[in-house]
Amino acid sequence: MSKLPKLVNPREWPQPSGYANATVGQGKIVSIAGQVGWDPITERMVSDDFTQQSRQAIANVLSALEAAGGKAENLVRLTWFITDSDAYLANKKQIGKAYREELGKHYPAMSIVVVAGLLVPGAKVEIEGMALLAGKGKGNSKKSKK
Repeated sequence: MSKLPKLVNPREWPQPSGYANATVGQGKIVSIAGQVGWDPITERMVSDDFTQQSRQAIANVLSALEAAGGKAENLVRLTWFITDSDAYLANKKQIGKAYREELGKHYPAMSIVVVAGLLVPGAKVEIEGMALLAGKGKGNSKKSKK
């Protein structure tokens, strides 16, 4: 059985705060589509508040991952798409607290991309993820019989 993904950082670089520069692992890949801060049942935004939308988007990523058999520790990458860098920076501490409450102290490789807008009306943040689940990840690579 595979181990959980390992967080890595080039030796010469300072340790990052709240993310990893790279991750390495082996297993089955789980790709999680962008999740916004809405209730996935009602498809209504949980709030107009940046932090609350971030918390819900994180929770939605985790729910999708759990449906695939994973947990927070299996995440190897998160990409955040935000519409307002000033709002993100102003709420950074609260977003960090919400992150830790939802995902614990696991910090995969992360990127934040500022975008002009998101497809879902009222969405201020969208988060997509990638995870590795234990296993060999054989997929469709079976040899054909002749």
